[in-house]
Amino acid sequence: MKILHTADWHLGKRLDRFSRIEEQILVMNEIVDIANNQQVDLVIIAGDLFDTFNPSIDAVELFYKTLMQLSLNGKRPVIAISGNHDSPNLIDAPDPLARECGIFLIGHPKATVNPIALDSFSISKTDAGFIELQLNSYDYPVRILHTPYANEVRLKEYLGEDKEAKLNTILAENWKSLADNYCDNQGVNILTAHLYMNKQGTGILEEPEGEKPIKIGNADLIYSEIIPSQIQYTALGHLHGYQNIGTKEKPVIYSSSPLCYSFSEAGQTKYVSIIDAKPNEYVTYEKIALNEGKKLERKTFSSVADAVEWLTDNPNTLVELTLESETFMTSDERKLIYQSHQGIVHLIPKVKEVKGNETTFTEINLDQDIQSLFNDYFKFKNSGQDANEELMSLFNEIEALNK
Repeated sequence: MKILHTADWHLGKRLDRFSRIEEQILVMNEIVDIANNQQVDLVIIAGDLFDTFNPSIDAVELFYKTLMQLSLNGKRPVIAISGNHDSPNLIDAPDPLARECGIFLIGHPKATVNPIALDSFSISKTDAGFIELQLNSYDYPVRILHTPYANEVRLKEYLGEDKEAKLNTILAENWKSLADNYCDNQGVNILTAHLYMNKQGTGILEEPEGEKPIKIGNADLIYSEIIPSQIQYTALGHLHGYQNIGTKEKPVIYSSSPLCYSFSEAGQTKYVSIIDAKPNEYVTYEKIALNEGKKLERKTFSSVADAVEWLTDNPNTLVELTLESETFMTSDERKLIYQSHQGIVHLIPKVKEVKGNETTFTEINLDQDIQSLFNDYFKFKNSGQDANEELMSLFNEIEALNK
């Protein structure tokens, strides 16, 4: 049985003023093509389906269109759980209609998916946080333990009455109970969750820059050691870089986001994970690279000419550009840079300061008001001294005349 695992679509995501919807259309089509070319039997989407609780019409349209294509109009089951960016109620809302097309949308932890029989497969068993699928082309079922995102308080409300118990304990007991009841070695056993999970005793995994964090201290940190022994593959969402925090035999995979969504991800290759699973055997799996979407680049230059040359040679990118120089950038230089490239997300001027034998660069905030920008320039020219009230008053008069 072949399973495609993807996550963290963040449909509707913007990077500052830049919409990513056109790139997302391309990469969604790429994921559909991979699913078809690999002839996968099942698709799992492990949360953060949208970027906000109230996604745009374009994002919602792309989401349902992609799910319909992945489901082959009801022939291939698709299971999607909510993440920390999603509204659980919004994800749940279309489920009665979606399930008739083989699409199962799970918004809340411990949700119960009602049984259904379609032409190509059926849900043969169900429980809170669990479904068993029987595909007509296989003589064994696939069991899926599913845990959409909820914060620590809500997870405890869903999964246990003991509010003082650690989240690890609550999840471990819940997953173990489901696995012991339903996951024998006569079927394929999968866990999918949108959680901050790591292997106990290892370094902290960085959450995506600019994303809503899950990990607050160690309160929401879940350890992979609590995954039941019956589980053959764990499909995770939340971290945007592909990584296996489990073992080769029992992989626990963050499949990555389909696009680079922040400059901390610049240079990352994005993937989907393809799993080949049989009952009572270790799974085999491979990551397949996604090629659509613009590259994100963090570039630093010491001259405007070098920056313009690189920008001209790399038009199909989104750029965070840092320019280090000995003087403030002129308005003509800034205009020239922006005219040379349509994808400059951030322009960060840094002015060199030499104090004794030490050279430092001071970052200039171009988003501040003109008075603050002038005062920064004055301080740079006058050994850190602020402009006095008389000078600022004169500057304001000149500024008013120019409006």
